Amino acid sequence: MRHGRWLVDADADQPREYLDVRHLPEVAAAQRQWTGVARRAVRAGAEPERVFALAHAVVARWWEQALGWERESVWPRRLHQVAGGDAGGDLEWWRIVGRDAVVFPEVVAVADALLDPGMAELVWVDSGAGRPRTLPADGMFCRRLGERVGRAWLGPLAATDHGGPLIAWMGGVIRLRRGAGGPPGYANDPWWVRQEHQPVTMAGQLRVLGKEKRVPGSGTMWRAVVPPEQRARIGSLIDSAEEQLLQLRGVQSGPTAEVARLLLRHQTMGTPCGSDPADARSRVDRDIGARRRPHTRAHAHAHRIGRLSPPDLQERRHRAVLGLQLRVRGPGHRLLQQ
Repeated sequence: MRHGRWLVDADADQPREYLDVRHLPEVAAAQRQWTGVARRAVRAGAEPERVFALAHAVVARWWEQALGWERESVWPRRLHQVAGGDAGGDLEWWRIVGRDAVVFPEVVAVADALLDPGMAELVWVDSGAGRPRTLPADGMFCRRLGERVGRAWLGPLAATDHGGPLIAWMGGVIRLRRGAGGPPGYANDPWWVRQEHQPVTMAGQLRVLGKEKRVPGSGTMWRAVVPPEQRARIGSLIDSAEEQLLQLRGVQSGPTAEVARLLLRHQTMGTPCGSDPADARSRVDRDIGARRRPHTRAHAHAHRIGRLSPPDLQERRHRAVLGLQLRVRGPGHRLLQQ
């Protein structure tokens, strides 16, 4: 950032070279603060770039979740200011282009917190220290982290965001404290940002947005900008819906299929000019009722049979056989048998 201008990613296919952040003094203050945070990272034996990358991953994940945060008021205000006063005209585009500038103060604050030995100690206490336990939703670390980013209400939301980069960092801190290694092939490094935790770049999001606008409703571009765990859940729901539709295809013979067939037939035959659509619906209803009566009687009979006990069912079958014999052989046949 120079002279109140936030330089925009040059690889992103968009017309702006910079964003005007002169009306956001907290952004300039965060840039000055970052110099001290970077020095603290070096003293702690960590690379400043990796510390910043982890903090950015944490806050970028919050940015995606913030659309559902009713109490979030800071980021919307900043985004509108970056957009020149009103981002409502193209909110989705501005959320992509303005993200890094808008969340920069929180990224620096999170990086500062993650380097604080006192915060790492809170993680250790929340984990149960010598008596391991599940990280609580009201843990002291996440509560304090929320306060440090100016959102006292954020703690429980951050603590329950399982599968995210913040919880992964906490797990790394706990394993190092206990002297335990990670899973096979896992770099036991709290500053390592897994690939699935890395935020989607501005260029990547703009490409997806552009494709969606060129092919609206395609429904195939969302995977690139959805977090992995949500992507798996949405994919599972889609697969389940597809399977149910395939089962219904060619099998549905109930009221829904009947209504569809009859409506299509009446639509094909045409409705006389000036006729009331309600009359057409009533004709369809009568037609459906006539078609359903035999099935209804059969289902009711099957329901009654199903409720009979085995002896009653056997007696019912015996009487049915005798009735059939009387109808086929005549009424005198039963008297001859007796």
